[in-house]
Amino acid sequence: MVAIKNNVVSLRALEPEDLDFLYKIENDTSIWEVSHTQAPYSRFVLKQYLSNAHKDIYEAKQLRLAICNEQQKHIGLIDLYDFDARHRRAGVGIIIAEADEQGKGYGRAALQLLIDYAFKHLQLHQLHACIAEDNERSIRLFKSLGFELCGTQRDWLLSEGAFKSQLLFQKINS
Repeated sequence: MVAIKNNVVSLRALEPEDLDFLYKIENDTSIWEVSHTQAPYSRFVLKQYLSNAHKDIYEAKQLRLAICNEQQKHIGLIDLYDFDARHRRAGVGIIIAEADEQGKGYGRAALQLLIDYAFKHLQLHQLHACIAEDNERSIRLFKSLGFELCGTQRDWLLSEGAFKSQLLFQKINS
């Protein structure tokens, strides 16, 4: 299996065998706020998604990769989304879904791999991330890898009956 890897994690393409893991993540209501999910996904829909996951980023305008730890256990997902080849930019999203794997540096290692891949292989000029103002872990993670706060979308997200702001972070390939 081909993967992008360092000494901490590997990133690999999604496989049909990932259906159960994807189903678990996409239907975890505790993260719907972050993923902007509004309703559960069926296994059928996710199976169709996986059958199209082979599409090139230039065609699909997105890329989702599995994050695996040293034992090749599937622990999360990392995405490039809103890929814009003309302007050479994309959004980044990441989740370490397994609670017992959080706080071990896997997210940082995975994000660094994705940044390197996006800037060197895809030759992107910039990456951006939209993060809720109270998601301190994500804010620290992105800042630690050189993403800079470049904007605030006030009262952007409705969460449990109250609005909160979303922060826009950007990393320019220099």
